[in-house]
Amino acid sequence: MSDLPSRVLFACTWNAVRSPMAEGLMKQLFGTALHIDSVGVRRGAELDGFVIAVLEEIGIDASRHQTKTFDDLEDNVFDLIITLSPEAQHKAVELTRVMPCEVEFWHTLDPSIIEGNREARLIAYRQVRDQLRRRLLERFSAPPRPGG
Repeated sequence: MSDLPSRVLFACTWNAVRSPMAEGLMKQLFGTALHIDSVGVRRGAELDGFVIAVLEEIGIDASRHQTKTFDDLEDNVFDLIITLSPEAQHKAVELTRVMPCEVEFWHTLDPSIIEGNREARLIAYRQVRDQLRRRLLERFSAPPRPGG
């Protein structure tokens, strides 16, 4: 595993779709070898049910995820913050002005804006899940863990 930081934070707007999805995928791929967390810029009510469903399809249980914001972090020291929305990017850049931390912006579609029947919406969530998984594998140059 090359270039694997010890502390990674994923951030999006509400911490209800993209960032918890990325957090779950990263934990599945890289286990407990590093500290992984996720936040939103604004407080989301709860994790999106479609996120729970599409992560469950690949063996990730996200049902206990509690949404949180940057302000809720007990420890805000990270090696890398990966932002998944423009709003989160602005917040992360502001936060890291006073600490040494790399920030990467991965523009990621918010699948919750997709309209249609259940299957059409699930397809959009699966596409985001699979895109994030590919990006994680490319970024961290690691083969997936068995079962992942």
